[in-house]
Amino acid sequence: MTDKLANATLDGARQNPFVRARDFIRDVISELKKVVWPTQRQLINYTIIVLVFVVIVALIIAALDFTFTQITLRIFGN
Repeated sequence: MTDKLANATLDGARQNPFVRARDFIRDVISELKKVVWPTQRQLINYTIIVLVFVVIVALIIAALDFTFTQITLRIFGN
C-alpha cells in the first residue's frame, strides 16, 4: 500500500509544470464557483462599515500622536 502512495507522489512530482499549472487553475476556478458572493447591498454596507472603522481608528491615532507630541514638547521644550 505504501508503494502505491510513493509511486503516486513521485508521478505527481515528475508531472509537467504546465500540466500542474493547468490543474491548479482548474482547481481555483472550481473552488471559486463554490463561493457565496455578497449582494451589491451587502457589499456597500460592508464597505461603509470598514471606512467608518478606519476613520475612527485614524482619529484615535491622530489624537494619541498629538497628545504625545504635546507632552514631549513640554518635557523637552522647543
